[in-house]
Amino acid sequence: MAIERVLTSIPGFDEILNGGIPKRNVVLLAGGPGTGKSIFGYQYLFNGLVRNQPGVLVALEEHPVQIRLSMAQFGWDIVPYEERGKFAMVDAFTAGIGEAAKREKYVVRAPDDFQMLIDVLRSAVKDVDAERVVVDSVTTLYITKPTLARSMVLQLKKVLSGLGCTSILISQVSVTERGFGGPGVEHAADGIIRLDLDEINGELKRSIIVWKMRGTAHSMRRHPFEITDKGLIIKPKEVIMVTQRREE
Repeated sequence: MAIERVLTSIPGFDEILNGGIPKRNVVLLAGGPGTGKSIFGYQYLFNGLVRNQPGVLVALEEHPVQIRLSMAQFGWDIVPYEERGKFAMVDAFTAGIGEAAKREKYVVRAPDDFQMLIDVLRSAVKDVDAERVVVDSVTTLYITKPTLARSMVLQLKKVLSGLGCTSILISQVSVTERGFGGPGVEHAADGIIRLDLDEINGELKRSIIVWKMRGTAHSMRRHPFEITDKGLIIKPKEVIMVTQRREE
């Protein structure tokens, strides 16, 4: 039976995944600061909207107003889709404080209440009939309680997969960290993508590698990518060698 896939339409990425992310997979997108994690997430969601696949973005680290502005800089204007009920932003950042926050439809009043977040997320997904979800970033949920990392990711996975969504959970790691941002989270996710920024011959280079992806074969190589004014462009035909990571 042919596997159902969700095309990210991020140039070069579907190629290294042999045709896109298997449907309902929950993918951990890990990387250090400045690697392009949020841009990847925004691009994935907006490309879905263009394909008539509604989406939800959970904002845990940045004001929703700022996110809309950031996306618009790449030509990804989500406001018309919000107005048509095709896209929802879950505000888990402001706790409803401030004039702009009062205009948000989906607000998590207590951002440290995980169950409340799940409830608001579930209602946003159902309202827009979302097929794609991005949580930016999942690390914020368990940074003060790392032992809960795996169970939180598992619960998100259960809810999102159960609702038929193909989801990306953005995970932060420090520059020198080799893991994926939280104990055991890599076992809870269906897929792991790692974005890196390394100094090679005195120049910073961006690269992407797929560590695992349940349900599909994928490239086992590290590929370079660029961030342009139209988003990420991955070079599936090129391979980048990182000989040595900076250690603290």
